[in-house]
Order: sequence, then structure tokens, then C-alpha cells
Amino acid sequence: MNELCMIIKNTVRPNFRNIRTSILTYDRNALCVGAPCWRWVYHALHSADKWFINPFVYEEPSFHQAGMDNPENPTNVVLSDEDLLRYLDEIEKKTLSYLDSLTDEMLYEKPENCIYTRMELVLRQYRHLSFHTGMLNGQTAVATGSFPVWISDMDKFVDDGILFGRYRK
Repeated sequence: MNELCMIIKNTVRPNFRNIRTSILTYDRNALCVGAPCWRWVYHALHSADKWFINPFVYEEPSFHQAGMDNPENPTNVVLSDEDLLRYLDEIEKKTLSYLDSLTDEMLYEKPENCIYTRMELVLRQYRHLSFHTGMLNGQTAVATGSFPVWISDMDKFVDDGILFGRYRK
């Protein structure tokens, strides 16, 4: 039985939905610690792409420039929100497919050339993705007076097109 893998899959889906909502509601050019917010989105997405499965056996996306994943590094590449959402779609599909390929026993193993177990990689990305989603939502809340919708269970969320929650100043 792959009970743990199924739990991970069912709980990572809301993480992807939450960062998607952040991208749909944030001010991409607002500065956060000296970098535009879209750079922080890319940082979070790139990390999920690279570190969720195996950071030591990884191929960069075609649009990536060396150091681009660090928002403090200058880059000539500017990704639109549509580019970021497409990248998120690819990461989500890749991650869910990866989880489908695992057994619970494999979570205790270290992937090829990796110093972390698969479970450690998963937990690190839950933390990292949630941190940056919250950071982006904080920027949105300061600018608009509202927090974007935050979900924790996919089956309990009704997507009625409203991106902002009921929290107001």
C-alpha cells in the first residue's frame, strides 16, 4: 500500500493551487527585499522543480540562466506570469507523476547521488513553497487589504472564481 505517497500527493496539490492563486493576485513588479516579486515566484518554482525529486540529478529549464533562481542575481530573462504559470503546470504534472511512481518504502531511500531521503526532499519543499506563497500573499495583503484565498484540502475548496478571501482591514 502507498498510503504515505497518496497523503503526500493529496496535500501537495493544495500547495500548488495556493502558489497559483498567489501568482494570479500579486503585483509582479512590487519589490520584496530588493527584487520584483516575480523573481521570488521563479525562485520558489525553480526550487520545487529542482529539489522535490532530486537536486543532484536535475536538468535546468530551457529559459534558465545560471544564478537566475537567486532573486538577488541580475538576469536578462524576464518571465511573464503566463510563463510562470506554464512552468508551474509542468512542475505540478512532473511532481504528481513522480509521486505516482513511488512506494511508501521508497520515501526512506536516498535518490541517486542525493544526500537526503525522498521524504526529506518532500518536507523541505512543502516548507519552502509554503513560505514563499505566504510571503507573496503578505505583499498582496499589504497592497490590497485582502489575503488571497488559501486552501488546505482540494476536495473542500469550491472554485467559484473568487481569488480573495473574506479577510479585510
